[in-house]
Amino acid sequence: MSNELRYLSLDWISALSAAVESSDHMREIAQQHSLGVTQVVSDGPEGDVTYHLVVGDGSASFGAGPADPEDVKMQQSWQTAVDVATGELNAQEAFINGHILLFGDQQKLLESQPVFGALDAVFSTVRDRTTYA
Repeated sequence: MSNELRYLSLDWISALSAAVESSDHMREIAQQHSLGVTQVVSDGPEGDVTYHLVVGDGSASFGAGPADPEDVKMQQSWQTAVDVATGELNAQEAFINGHILLFGDQQKLLESQPVFGALDAVFSTVRDRTTYA
């Protein structure tokens, strides 16, 4: 059995979900911020993928499907998602150039930047096992 996880596969989402749930730092951030983000990635190897991050009231969850409640929704292609995840493309540039479409409360998203810093630290725990093919 391979220990590798294909980016955005259900196994990858499950591994990241477990890492988010066990992260003290994510819980700390979730005491200071409240945000529900849905990500929709189209045209991937397994078709379209929808997943979410919800933080608030001292808890954080990451998983398949849309956020509930959903403050922000982002849509992007598989290639854009891979390029951002691998550092080939800066996320801000992807927004500015229209590669990532953003819907919802953009101000709340901006105010919640520490959430994404904490998520990136958690993502690093599965990054070395992630493949992007």
